[in-house]
Amino acid sequence: MATEVKYSETGQSLLIKARGYSPKLRIIDIFFTNPFFDFSKEELAKELGMSKQTLYKNFYDLEELGIVTISRKIGRATMYKINEHHPLIKSLNEIITEMSLQIGKREVEKREFGA
Repeated sequence: MATEVKYSETGQSLLIKARGYSPKLRIIDIFFTNPFFDFSKEELAKELGMSKQTLYKNFYDLEELGIVTISRKIGRATMYKINEHHPLIKSLNEIITEMSLQIGKREVEKREFGA
């Protein structure tokens, strides 16, 4: 079985760039950057290039707080999605949207003024 890591090769998202590279943020971030997908814990560990021990330790807190929830079961695998209704996730989504708009405005200003 291949241990190819795809997610970490895509570069840093705004969330990771602004808030840091902690395991919990990386777990939240993979759900943000893949909003239409759900993941098993094994898939998350593989995609994040994280040991299962590190993933499980950090995932437990996110699950206990209701930040990630079970979306479905496929055979023996439990799949998870981010809880879009959780206050923390709503706030992070607003922050990321605002940051994106500010970056976009700065880029437009650079082009308009030749800076």
